[in-house]
Amino acid sequence: MGMGAKEFFESLPSRANGAETTGMNASYVFEIEGGGTWTVKVDDGKLAVSEGDGGAECTITTSEDTFERILDGTQNPLTAYMTGKLKVTGDVSAALKLKSVLG
Repeated sequence: MGMGAKEFFESLPSRANGAETTGMNASYVFEIEGGGTWTVKVDDGKLAVSEGDGGAECTITTSEDTFERILDGTQNPLTAYMTGKLKVTGDVSAALKLKSVLG
């Protein structure tokens, strides 16, 4: 079994690729059913993660199972979105930048 949502978000700031996120300003709330709610804010390459809903321009909702499969590469995020396993509300263009944030 892969990394759970809690472990993923707690280790994200140390793993995020600074070069990929330089000049990027975005905020995300991840609602992981069974894994908690997390806020990720990117401010010109600096990434901050906090537990709970801190408000964001884009909210991503999915199950912990789907989230783990996306992380380990067995679930394509776009396919998950198209099949309703992953929901995006708010700024969809911000969601498209997530690849550089999540690594």
